[in-house]
Amino acid sequence: MSRVVVTGLGLITALGNNLASSWENLCLGRSGVGEITSFDTGQYRVHIGAEIADFDPSPYMSAKDIRRSDPYEHLAVAAARQALTHAELKITQENAHDVGVCVGSSIGGVVTMHEQFRIFHEKGPQHISPFCINMTIPDGATGIISILTGAKGPIWATVSACATGANAIGQAWDAIRQGNAQAMIAGGAEKAIVPICVAAFDNIRSLSRQNCHPERASRPFDATRDGFVLGEGAGMLILEDLEFAQARGAHILAEMVGYASVAEAYHVTSLTRDAEGLTTAMRKALRKAKLLPKQVDYISAHGTSTTCNDATETRAIKQCFGEHASRLSISSNKSMIGHTLGAAGAINAVTSIMTMITGIITPTINLHSPDPECDLDYVPNEARRADVNVAMSSSMGFGGHNACLVFRQYEK
Repeated sequence: MSRVVVTGLGLITALGNNLASSWENLCLGRSGVGEITSFDTGQYRVHIGAEIADFDPSPYMSAKDIRRSDPYEHLAVAAARQALTHAELKITQENAHDVGVCVGSSIGGVVTMHEQFRIFHEKGPQHISPFCINMTIPDGATGIISILTGAKGPIWATVSACATGANAIGQAWDAIRQGNAQAMIAGGAEKAIVPICVAAFDNIRSLSRQNCHPERASRPFDATRDGFVLGEGAGMLILEDLEFAQARGAHILAEMVGYASVAEAYHVTSLTRDAEGLTTAMRKALRKAKLLPKQVDYISAHGTSTTCNDATETRAIKQCFGEHASRLSISSNKSMIGHTLGAAGAINAVTSIMTMITGIITPTINLHSPDPECDLDYVPNEARRADVNVAMSSSMGFGGHNACLVFRQYEK
């Protein structure tokens, strides 16, 4: 099968509207969590989120396209165009059928759906937008990215809760390895800080209620953690067949060498205490990568800041890596940018690659009272310099989804 390399990255988070600014602030350990400004939270128990600030889609889309698409699609298009620019990949008439798109969202156009329900109840069915369907479906971003970039290869969307972004990248990797595409735009996007989502996640006790200190609310692996913080964002990769990338003189950032996706088959939200699902995903991804556990240097953790998730992820790492688990550097960017749901796995992939490129491991901030069940090296509070040759990214999602990606430094 073909070797698959990464040639471009796009990133939008609560810490920045592009790769450079997001990465800089992640390395500085800054928090993007604050008071929610997009709606009045007076009636809610949760008032905080990691919102994207001052984002302008107009450099990436026409005014007409902006009006006819949901804000999550704006983020997806922007991150995809950023990644294409970073890769210096121009989609032309000659190569269009070789370039595909696989982009996911766990919820889709919930901003539009929320607004359209309001219009429906206040004004009646005849006032619903004729673009409502295309603006709300989870594969809407994939379609509009294809239309706006001219990519005519295989296009589809993944939906697997908080493992969505990781599965999109993994399936795009598989498409290239199997010869179905020469290059893929792959990743995830989410913009779900809306009243219904905040209420719903809070009512299942998933969200932190630390409203008085927003910047300290997301505390992965800390003994005092009380839930995750909703975030917004998008992460995109340009994956290419190695020979295709070499033929066009692309600058190769990293090689993707492993991917696995497995199910818990247990519960709609909870995880098994034995961590069988994520452990299996990690082991399968390493087997595909033809790597031993001791060869992994860093894990970009799912690390949501929920009691069950963080302890289970720690258990999985120990079971997969054995004695090497204590030598791994592990960190969770959700401590700074919140939980971006369907975008989280893609954002983790971007930051994993940036860690290999820059030699900087971003910290897990707000880790001051370590949980005895979470006793590994989570790079607490300050970034660390390290040579990272192999990086793993782990993801878990409601419904029992587990996904794992493996990247390594490119060698000819």
